[in-house]
Amino acid sequence: MSGLNQKTIKSNIAFKGIGLHSGLEVNLVIKPGEPNTGIIFKRTDLKNNNIIIPNLFNVSSAVFCTTISNECGVSISTIEHLMGALYGLGIDNAFIEVDNHEVPILDGSAKLFVEAISKTGIKISNEPIKIIKIDNKIEFIDGKKRISIEPSKISLDIDFELKYENELIGTQSNSINVFDSDLTDIYNSRTFCLFEDVDILKKMGLAKGGSLENAIVVKDQNILNKQGLRNDKEFVNHKILDCMGDLYLSGYRIVGKIVCSQGGHKLTNQLLRKVFENKKNYSLIEIKEKNLPYTLINKSHLRSIA
Repeated sequence: MSGLNQKTIKSNIAFKGIGLHSGLEVNLVIKPGEPNTGIIFKRTDLKNNNIIIPNLFNVSSAVFCTTISNECGVSISTIEHLMGALYGLGIDNAFIEVDNHEVPILDGSAKLFVEAISKTGIKISNEPIKIIKIDNKIEFIDGKKRISIEPSKISLDIDFELKYENELIGTQSNSINVFDSDLTDIYNSRTFCLFEDVDILKKMGLAKGGSLENAIVVKDQNILNKQGLRNDKEFVNHKILDCMGDLYLSGYRIVGKIVCSQGGHKLTNQLLRKVFENKKNYSLIEIKEKNLPYTLINKSHLRSIA
């Protein structure tokens, strides 16, 4: 992991698109954030009570996307791809203005967010980063779905498996190190669904903005998108992107190992809630050295999250 001081973007970045589920046009602007402010969303279409701070405890829905809400019930949804991009790039602080209740889906991945941030550049502050260190193994099981997190010395590893009855998707797995792996395929991997589920989603009032421009659609043994897949593991890689975005609701980068099978937004949030319900499960470490301590503990200031 590089860049042990807090980072933000150098200048404003604007996006325009539609919401995947709402189908509404939305403008989004990412602005530089001051050190120690974290990630903050502001609904600019509202005059009052319009600040929403991502947090694992204010996830109000995890059905087909991640939605967060403030204490007044004001929400912002489908934040996971943007949060995954910020997490992977190590952006600690950013102020995000959105003029609707859903982040634009763009091409269905984090690719455009990452490209724009990389082009604009990253500003490194003089303030040290803080890292959540997992101290105990925690597991959450829901039927055939399971997810766990356990201690790791210096990395965040995600080992993800998905299983679909559809033979084209089938069983896929991939493992990455969020801090050291090349995440290009993760960022570029798009959301996906089965053709037979499209009508179901629309009857639920979802996927109003969905199209082959922003989602992979699988029908039997065929990919309906003309360009096909962007990488051989695009399905599971997108799940890893979602997982990264949902993990960032912890507020900090995590040092630990995630193992997940058939999980999604809800399962990741349930795991985080179980981790943070007991302070013995984690430590919050402020890194004050120029290099990451190998043990993350011997030469660092250590305190618990309040």
